[in-house]
Order: sequence, then C-alpha cells, then structure tokens
Amino acid sequence: MQQTKEIGKTGIRIPPIGFGSTGIGSIPQIYGYEVDEDRARDTLHTILDRPDGFIDTARGYALGRSEERIGNVIRELGGMPEGRILSTKIDRDMDTSVFDADQARRSLEQSLQALGVERVDILSLHDPEYAGNVSEITRSGGALDELFRMKEEGLATAVGLAGGRLDVLMPMLRDRDFDVVMTHNRHTLVNVNAAPLIEFANSKGITILNAAPYAGGLLARGSSLHHFYVYRPTTEKTLAPVREVENICSRHDVPLGALALQFSMRDANIASTVCGVTWPQHVRQTLEWADWSIPEAVWSELAELGQTDADPEAA
Repeated sequence: MQQTKEIGKTGIRIPPIGFGSTGIGSIPQIYGYEVDEDRARDTLHTILDRPDGFIDTARGYALGRSEERIGNVIRELGGMPEGRILSTKIDRDMDTSVFDADQARRSLEQSLQALGVERVDILSLHDPEYAGNVSEITRSGGALDELFRMKEEGLATAVGLAGGRLDVLMPMLRDRDFDVVMTHNRHTLVNVNAAPLIEFANSKGITILNAAPYAGGLLARGSSLHHFYVYRPTTEKTLAPVREVENICSRHDVPLGALALQFSMRDANIASTVCGVTWPQHVRQTLEWADWSIPEAVWSELAELGQTDADPEAA
C-alpha cells in the first residue's frame, strides 16, 4: 500500500485509505439497510484500532447521528487516539438551506460538541451546491471567510471544500487557497466527471481526497446485490456500464470492489480514497482489496471501455 502524504505544509499526513461515515448514522433510504448502535460502534473501533485510522464525517450526515456515534466512541477511548485523523464538514441549515457565516460557526460548534473534541484535523465546507444562496458562502464575511477564520483560531489544522457539482466548486477553488478538496462519486470505474477538478486542484497544490469510489455501494457489492447508484435506485441505464466492468472482473477473477478501490488509489493525483463502511468486515475487506493483485490485462480492458464524464447526480 502507498505511504502517507502530507496535506500541503500542515504537518497532517493522511493514509491512502480513509473511511467515510455517512452510513454509520444509519440512512436506510439511501443504502437500503439499517445500521444499529452496536454495529456502528464496532465499525468505528475497528477503524480507530489502526495506527493510521482516518475517519471522515460531516455535521449533516444522518442529521448529526454519524458525528454523535463517532463522538461516543472517542469518549470511550478517552479522546481521539494519537496519530489518527478526524475530518468533518460544516453544513448548511438543513431546514432553511441558509449557509452564511453564522450558520458555519453553529455547524462547527455542534460538530465539536457531538464529537467530544476541541478541534479537528480537517474541516471542509460541505455541499455548497445545496445552499439556498451561494453568495452567502462566497461573499466577504460569508461562510468561506468564517471557515478560514476557524483555521486561524486553531479549530482545524487544514481546511477544505467538499462537494459534487463542478460548476459550483471550481470558482471557489480558483478564488481560495484551500488545503484540501474532496470530490465524491465522480472518479469511479464508470464515471470521471471530476477530472477537471482533480487536474486544477493538483495544479494549485491542493490535496485531493476521492470519496465514494463504490458509487454508493454498487461498485463494491455488485449489480445483483445492490440496487442503489449514487444514493438513488438503479436504472438499466446506470447498470449497463457496471455490468460491462463486472464481465471484465469475472473473466479475470478479480473482485469488483478491489478494482473500484484501486482505480482511485493508482491515480497519483489522489492522496487518499475515502470509502464508506458500516461493518467491521467492510474495513478489513477494504484493506484486503487495496492489496489485491490485479492483472495488467484488467486495466487495459477497463481503459478500452472508458468512463462517462457526465454529472452522476444530474438526474
């Protein structure tokens, strides 16, 4: 497996694999199954038992339940274990979609309380495309100014931007010197919508995190078991390219999940791939897939298939 990489000159070194916690809070409507308290707890302990454990969350995940469950485990451990990385994100008001500086501050305060910590390693502004008014984020004295103020106050070591739509993210990346950017569902076996963002962020020296390499689970569990793609029910149109990749995997006896994970990990521009997990077994399986031996012929056949660059959430 790759070595850790430093985020700019922040001193934070992140491992090649991080673990996302959207599902830890239990969201059956987008994953198709419940995650109870014990299962979430065991999964989080499995991550933090690792000396390079990297957990990514957000204030809005499961309406705060993800952070609360992570915080419960951090308290059980007597604090965040040394060497582990904790990343969260400030969110808009989920009822009003307001995303101004005051809301950014409230979001962080709620996160720190739920997580039971005084600061985080990485703090990102989350999903600006869903704000009621993006100018609340970008204007002087807006949410982005507040984000960088939080860094100055020592509440976060690195600050970033996390979201999906390139037309919203790219102007912010041009205007601000973020430490890190996270894209999700847009650099996968079947979709490379984030390619311009990755190229631009790399040119500015911004560390790139690629989240959701399994496109919400479909590219880990396979089309016969999982019926959601990018958090929506699958259609024949979305399943067709996945089945072509599955045929390649079947011919070469390679797990679909291993190919999906390594597709992201082999990109030199991506510092860490953030994979959603909801079982301890998922953590262990992810690490096995990271080291799975994949024949070069598989990569050649995948390159011949190609990937779409359409926005996977445009529908």
